[in-house]
Parts: sequence; C-alpha cells; structure tokens
Amino acid sequence: MCVESDGCEIEGCSSSDEVHTLSGSMSPGLKSNPDLHPCKPGQKFRAALLRCRSPAAAAGILSFGNVLNYMDRYTVAGVLLDIQRHFNVSDSGVGLLQTVFICSFMVAAPIFGYLGDRFNRKIILSCGIFFWSAVTLSSSFITKEYYWLFVLSRGLVGIGESSYSSISPTIIGDLFTNNSRTMMLSVFYLAIPLGSGLGYILGSSAKEAAGDWHWALRVSPVLGMTAGTLILFFVPEPKRGHADQLGGRIKHRTSWLCDMKALAKNRSYVFSSLASAAVSFATGAFGMWIPLYLFRAQVVQKTAEACTKDICSSKDSLIFGAITCVTGLLGVVIGAATTRLCRQKTERADPLVCAVSMLGSAIFVCLIFVVAKKSIIGAYVCIFIGETLLFLNWAITADILMYVVIPTRRATAVAFQGFTSHLLGDAGSPYLIGLISDALQKSYTRSVLWQFLSLGYALMLCPFVIVLGGMFFLATALFFLDDRDKAEKQLATMTRPPSSVKVS
Repeated sequence: MCVESDGCEIEGCSSSDEVHTLSGSMSPGLKSNPDLHPCKPGQKFRAALLRCRSPAAAAGILSFGNVLNYMDRYTVAGVLLDIQRHFNVSDSGVGLLQTVFICSFMVAAPIFGYLGDRFNRKIILSCGIFFWSAVTLSSSFITKEYYWLFVLSRGLVGIGESSYSSISPTIIGDLFTNNSRTMMLSVFYLAIPLGSGLGYILGSSAKEAAGDWHWALRVSPVLGMTAGTLILFFVPEPKRGHADQLGGRIKHRTSWLCDMKALAKNRSYVFSSLASAAVSFATGAFGMWIPLYLFRAQVVQKTAEACTKDICSSKDSLIFGAITCVTGLLGVVIGAATTRLCRQKTERADPLVCAVSMLGSAIFVCLIFVVAKKSIIGAYVCIFIGETLLFLNWAITADILMYVVIPTRRATAVAFQGFTSHLLGDAGSPYLIGLISDALQKSYTRSVLWQFLSLGYALMLCPFVIVLGGMFFLATALFFLDDRDKAEKQLATMTRPPSSVKVS
C-alpha cells in the first residue's frame, strides 16, 4: 500500500482522498476502505520522495538556498575593484550596482508576498532561483562598452532573489513553532552573513583561479539551479498555520487591503521594520565599501600599492568575507541563545536583545574609522565585534514578526518588511556613500590620502543610523506584548466555526 510521510496526498493509490501518516497510522476511513491496491512503480517513487520531505530537511534546503541568494548578491562586491577598473566608472557609478539590485528587489517583494499568501510557495521559490541563476550567468559575458546592461542585469537578479526572501521564511514558520521555530529561523538567517561572506570568498577565489573576474559570476548559477531542483522535490508545501495546529481550521480569510491596514496599525511590526531598515542601511554600505576602504587604508600606510594591473589584489575581500562568515555564525547563535535565556526573565526579550546589540554595534563600527589609518589589524578587530553584535538580530527580528502577525498574512508581512528595510536601507546606502565620497574628493586636490579619508567620512554615517535602529527596537519592546496578544485573539476568531461567531 502507499505510505506518505508528511501528510500530503498520494493520488491514484485508492479511492480515498488522503493518507495521513504523521503519527505512523492510517486514517480510519482508509482502514475500512475495500478498494486499496498496490501502488504502481511511479507512485512508489513518489512515496519514497515524500519520506525524505521532513521539516528539518526542508529547513536545511531552504537555508542552503538562502546562502546562495546572498552569496550571489555579494560576489559582485568581492570583485568590485576589478569591475570599477574594467568598466571605468566612479565610486557613485559602481555603487549604483547594489542600488539598482535592491530597488528591483524591494519593488518585487510586495508582489511575491501577495502571491506567497495565495499560491504554491515552493513553485514560486524554484522559478525565482532558476531565473536569477540564468541572468547572473548571462551577465558574465557583457563587454565593457555595455555597463548599463550590466547594471540592468543586477536589477533582474534582484527580482529573482526577491521571490525567495519574501516567501521562504513563511514555509519555515508553518513547519515549526515556539523555540523550534526560533532555532530554525536562526539557521535560516545565518545564511545572510554566511552567504555574504562566501560571496566575497567565491568572487575573489574564482577570479584568482581563472585570472579573470568574469568567472566569479559563473559559479553560483550552477549551485542555484541545484537548489531550485531540491526545493521542487524535497520541500513540502505546508498549510498556512500548520505548525500552530491551525492548518485546515482557518474559517475566515481577510482581503489583501485588510491585511495591509492591519499591518500598518501593528506598531511592533512597523517599528521592527524601521529597525530592520537601519540594519540594512549599514550592512549594505559595509558590504559594498569596507573591502575597498581597507585597501585604500593600506595604500596610505604604504603596505600595499594602488591597483594598476588588470587583476587587482583580493586579499581584503577574502579576509572580510571570512570575518563575515564567522561573525554571522557567532551573531546568530549568540542571539538565539541570549533571547532564549532572557525570555525566562522578561516576555519582551526579543526586541530588547536586538536593541542592546544594535547600540553596542554602533560603538565598534565608529571605532573602525578611527583606527583604520594607523592599524589594519585594529580595524579588523572592530569589524569583527561590530558585525557580531549587528548580526545578533537577524533571526530575532523574523521571530518577532511571527509572533505579532497571523499566519495568513505572514508572507505579505515579510515582503513589506523587506520592501521597507530595503527602501530606507540598502537600496540607497551604497550609492549614497559613493556619492558623498565623490563629492568630498572633488572638494580638495585628488590624492591617495584624500580618497581614503573621503570614503571613511562617508561611511561614518552608518553608526548614527545603527543607533537610530536601536531606538526603533526599544519602541518595539513597548508594544510587543499587546500586539502579540491581539494576533492570538484574532487567530482564535478566524479558526472559530461560522456558527459560533456571534453577530451583534
């Protein structure tokens, strides 16, 4: 007979509609059904696939896909100096790459959020991965006369990656609950710094190995297509609210307009989204400019020479990538552990941990620009501590959203939080930093020292934005309990049968 491991349907095995074996037993209706017959070979293969579709495996595959998303995003940053030389563009021109990417990302996010709350999520995820993989691979063949086409390709990649970031956390949210969900979301969001760091390492290593920076854009597409295939075969499509034992029991659904009004009135959601924007502003600017800033610092210290060759030094990108990987791991693990411990003391632990980590990060980020001129090692130490504290809040912010937003509008909430954080954050920060740097360089005689100082002065905007993000997390803490209780009450109303809802 047919066996299913995750509660989905195996069609054609009997006249029964479903076979439920989450607990290892069949439904009563199936036991009494005389029409059971052996599965055909194709159905046996499908049953074998379903046995591999456990929640843990699904979370692992989705996390792998998220690593690739961010790895592809920051591969460009790993070879930024080579791109700047190849296309002969200014700081603001090369900063436009990330800005165009993020703008297309954030514009597409609400659309994918709407689709993710209403249609098959894993199909959307797979199509998005296949799309950005194909575009990234194609962009590696663009010649130096067509920089505008290279910029456009990054915009198209942003659309593909937007589908993944908007929808995949909601699948994990429907597979796990409480501390298990926190842990799995921590693993998922560990992919952000891990993928970012691997992007620098991959870009630099592929360039060095091939002797051509274009090869940096030809590795992640192959891995992306692999991840898309794994999602199609091994990631289930859980019912919305399944982990909260609400799948199939949600009797009342709200319209998209109603969802948007509710999210706008949800103060915890609004303030945590603004705080996420501050984090995105800093990480977007750092990811694009810090390796170049440290290279210029070494040129000033005369420990490195200005790039005059076709292939520029990638040492700083490699080191920064490795630091990002390690700090991402530490930040997410420490954040999850600290939050779990603090929840025993206060129910407002989630936003408070985020606030403290943000304010602490601002101090060490500010110190980077104080010590970089004299000591590169000192700058790396400040980057290590500052990034660790900054990465503490990635998974916690997602968990806050899961607590204060009901399951049927979570994809929309994730998408619009992404839209807000990118619109106010990394959509403009790389270009803005480059623009300020260019303006400062034009103010004085052009020199190696002033190139270094002007970029440092522009980057000094980041710690002030991080402090502002800490303030937003403190505001989130004020309203967190009220908004969580409102979400629980509304969900109870939505799962109540229509006959039990009193009409006044």
